[in-house]
Amino acid sequence: MTDPVSRTILLLDIEKYSDRDDVEQAYLRRMLYDITDRALESAGIDERLRLRADRGDSVMELIDANASVTALLRALLTEVPALLRGVNRTASSSAQIRLRGVVATGYVAVDAYDGWVGSDLNHACRLLDAQLLRAALRERPDDFALCVSESVHAGIVRHSHPGIPADGFHAVTVDSKNGPLRAWLHGPVPYGADDHSERGGAPVPGGSGERPAPGAGVLGPEAEPGTGTSPRTGTGTGTSPRAKTGAEPPAETATRTEADTRTDTATRAEAEAGAEAEARAETETRAEAETRAETAAGAEAAAAEAAAAEAPGPERPARPAQRAAPPANVVFDFGGGSPSFGGSLVAGDQHGVSGGQVTGDVHLGRSGGEPA
Repeated sequence: MTDPVSRTILLLDIEKYSDRDDVEQAYLRRMLYDITDRALESAGIDERLRLRADRGDSVMELIDANASVTALLRALLTEVPALLRGVNRTASSSAQIRLRGVVATGYVAVDAYDGWVGSDLNHACRLLDAQLLRAALRERPDDFALCVSESVHAGIVRHSHPGIPADGFHAVTVDSKNGPLRAWLHGPVPYGADDHSERGGAPVPGGSGERPAPGAGVLGPEAEPGTGTSPRTGTGTGTSPRAKTGAEPPAETATRTEADTRTDTATRAEAEAGAEAEARAETETRAEAETRAETAAGAEAAAAEAAAAEAPGPERPARPAQRAAPPANVVFDFGGGSPSFGGSLVAGDQHGVSGGQVTGDVHLGRSGGEPA
């Protein structure tokens, strides 16, 4: 067995190959090899840079590690669909050819029987046989479904080279007898399968330009400031210096923190003063309203009491009007006739009641010149 060497692995498989008769299978195999050769040639990969293994309804290509994987992917995404459309336009319904494809990288050795050995190759074959990839091809109107491994995505696809749009690939997990396998599917994810594109694939250890974890930079309950990682893990280059060494933060950071603290304190004080002023104004407004209400009520009560006192009623008779006192020095002027008084007529000034002095004319008894 040769020593394992790094290879680019290309696998292509015909859909529903076993449903065809011998004549149709022979035709489909001829179309498969023709499409594969033309796609590799358009990518600049000739026969000197590849080894081929025939698997009946599929073809396996081990490509030299120095060949351009970017050019290979571009050819698979553009040339292969165009070649399939050209073939199927003139073929009968029983001779339609549709392909599943996988591109992976890894180490592969060749044994004495011309067999290929390597765990990376085994993983690529399991991606090709995955139900998710089969379902993706069934649900598509076009004739090609492509899946790439994590390493191919990390090294080539995610950089969005011309003709290889990174947003056209979706992270998926496929089941295999050795457990779940992570991969990236080009085109829509089939119905009922999990699309993990939002979370992204596991980054290649040591790879450059790794994607940040979702929510990076957002402080959680167990995250140190400025790290984006949990302090329990101790990972990340931006770990807090205080958590690792116990050192105090830089003076500039401390000054900024104190200034922020003073600003927050002043802001809180202003807010409290404003709230206290609003409460005081509200209290004074209520007190003024109560005072006005009491004054109005008192005025109404006084008016009602005065009206009740003046108005006559069955319980309190109306008070008789008081007679005005006669003016002093009353003078009676009788122009003639004989006025008669049944009592006494008093005129002039009177002082006292008994033993006093009376001035003026006093006539007692009858008038008319008759003596009393």
